[in-house]
Amino acid sequence: MTATMSADEGQYDPFDEFNRAMGAGGEVSPYPAFVERRRTAPVAPFDIRSEMGVDLSDEDLAAMSEGQPQTFTASTFDTVNTVLRDGATFSSKGYAEVMGQVLGHSILEMDEPEHHRMRALLQQAFTRRAMERWEPEVVRPVVDAMIDGFAGAGAVDLVRAFTFPFPIAVFARMLGIPDEELPTFHRLGVELIGVTVDFDRAVRASAQLAEYFGAILEERRSRPAEDMISVLAQAELDGERLTDDEIFSFLRLLLPAGAETTYRSSSNLLVGLLTHPDQLRAVRDDRALLPQAIEEGIRWEPPLLTIFRTATRDVELAGVPIPEGSTVITNLGSANHDEARWTDPERFDVFREQHPHLAFAAGPHMCLGMHLARMETAVAINALLDRLPNLRVDPAAAAPHITGMVFRAPPRLDVVWDT
Repeated sequence: MTATMSADEGQYDPFDEFNRAMGAGGEVSPYPAFVERRRTAPVAPFDIRSEMGVDLSDEDLAAMSEGQPQTFTASTFDTVNTVLRDGATFSSKGYAEVMGQVLGHSILEMDEPEHHRMRALLQQAFTRRAMERWEPEVVRPVVDAMIDGFAGAGAVDLVRAFTFPFPIAVFARMLGIPDEELPTFHRLGVELIGVTVDFDRAVRASAQLAEYFGAILEERRSRPAEDMISVLAQAELDGERLTDDEIFSFLRLLLPAGAETTYRSSSNLLVGLLTHPDQLRAVRDDRALLPQAIEEGIRWEPPLLTIFRTATRDVELAGVPIPEGSTVITNLGSANHDEARWTDPERFDVFREQHPHLAFAAGPHMCLGMHLARMETAVAINALLDRLPNLRVDPAAAAPHITGMVFRAPPRLDVVWDT
């Protein structure tokens, strides 16, 4: 195999550009505004000014909305859950318009029965047996190698040094991508999901990734290895196999759906633990608490606040008429803070009574890689607690905060430990 990925010269940072476009910056949390919305308007017309922090005049807003389908936001647990579980009424096809141009025809935009067939084929790459092999052979070595790079320093920004790069390194190792090509691979992945920021860059990144994956896939079809591309190349259901384009689309999708969200969710969990030292100490002393800490972290601060669906017929949701063709934005973050389901939901509390949350969505499109994300996060947190004694927030640095109006994560997480 001779495929390589060329580096992009210059100072362009797609990560920072993407974060800015997605409402990152500042310390203002969107959650207080969700409280009143859940109480008075669980389903309401979408207002980009309040929901994305965009400064627009009434005239500019009207011009932007002209000719566009009506858009509504669902904010309570029940309304969001209803939308996500009813794929016949609330379709995923709307993702084809933007993301389809860079991902290809992916499972993200599919409805039944096509979605069911594709999910059954792709799920063969996420078996329990695969997880049991990936943890010791891929995830732990990647995590340990990254911690090796800063363990002796006594202080570090955990986001840039660890939580940001480790999930993409895991994914690359699963695909058989050489370590020296990781920086370029990560850049292409972030450029890909920044399609609304720089469309041309996203299209170029998509083409370059397909070319690279194509060379690997051709080799794996003839000489299978112990990696995810080999599993996808051999996956079969009722005599059907995945085409090259279907595999390319799924591999592109794994970049935002897997690596990007895992980096954000693990970063958010660390903020929760490090800013609540008593809970951090409890988890450090009793690792049996870690699974519920992971669930609480992703409930408290999911990496992605919203996903959307398209109404396939006229329907009523929480008493609000939704015309056919309308866009319905499901606010996962607000749903996960619903007072009707959780007591004092704004509080991070690893000891709270566990209830299923919606951070991984629900219904037919529930996250395919959620078990992998949980496993990666558990390995990462365990390793940090084992190898960085008395890990704590750096008192000399700015206090950590989580930012973003759509994608949520801390821009920095400065920590110190005993060496």
